[in-house]
Amino acid sequence: MKELLQQMDQWTRENKSFAVARVIQTWGSSPRPIGSALIISEDMEMAGSVSGGCVEGAVLKEAKQIIKDKTAKTLSYGVSDDEAWSVGLTCGGRIQVYLQAWPVVGSPEAKEWNLLRQYVNDGKGCVLITELIDGSGGSTLLTEEGTHGSSLPEEVKSKAHEAYLHRAHSSITWGDSQYFIHVFPPKSRLLIIGAAHITADLVQLAKLYDFETIVIDPRGAFANRTQFPVAPDRIMEKYPSEVLNDLRLDVYTYAVILSHDPKIDDNALQILLRSSVAYIGALGSRKTHEKRITRLTQEGFSDEELKRIESPIGMDIHALGAREIALSIMGSIIKAKNLFV
Repeated sequence: MKELLQQMDQWTRENKSFAVARVIQTWGSSPRPIGSALIISEDMEMAGSVSGGCVEGAVLKEAKQIIKDKTAKTLSYGVSDDEAWSVGLTCGGRIQVYLQAWPVVGSPEAKEWNLLRQYVNDGKGCVLITELIDGSGGSTLLTEEGTHGSSLPEEVKSKAHEAYLHRAHSSITWGDSQYFIHVFPPKSRLLIIGAAHITADLVQLAKLYDFETIVIDPRGAFANRTQFPVAPDRIMEKYPSEVLNDLRLDVYTYAVILSHDPKIDDNALQILLRSSVAYIGALGSRKTHEKRITRLTQEGFSDEELKRIESPIGMDIHALGAREIALSIMGSIIKAKNLFV
């Protein structure tokens, strides 16, 4: 949904009323995943999608009244086999959509959405929790600073925190209420250990896919003399153990080990292997990796922990040269990122 915020801002500046439809639950082969969104203006302009075309027309009709009455409604649709085939599925399914009018500017309900937009623009993560009530759906935003909006049962907050850690939207029922937990991830972060010949190409690719890039290398000759066509967000001329514990090492972070120096590589791996980062890849031949595994095993790391390291690094595209190796690494990172989508 974050890709629609710019259009929502534009309609707000133009004083257009509009509605937001979000997929809150799916059964079977649904055309679009939970969290997919469609926005509809009072002039019946649309952006986004909740079904790839199967039910947009029906949602559009409902939106007219929702926008007029400034209300909200849960809608359920079945996707037939024929419709499913038209959007590339092998069989039909069912989707549930929550359609709500965009809050009036200046209203209490608008505060949480405005704060959400600020967090997304700043690359910070947060969770929007909407109580799914026909007529009006109150929203609460959970951020690193705390809770903003309506009060929530602690159990619902706990479920929201769990959803954030697992990068998964969800609908839950607590008591007599149903809630939709909508996760807005922080900007993806790529940690590159070692300013090697591949690093500059990898930074350039990562920036193309909107990753924050941090290069860590204690060797000044490498950190300061590598030519970057696109500069990383940060270069840290320190050993990994001096800086990693102060960085965000969560499921929205990906790490690549490129230094070719065991003193640096192992120094990073000893922290990363026991963190929550979503991907760890390490450059080196199979023989180099076997030696790496032996050293880390002697340091007390289990087979399960060591299986987290992808080595040889990257997708097998028969890469030749630094640029293609960087592409193969980026492919593995994107694959790891999208496993949660």
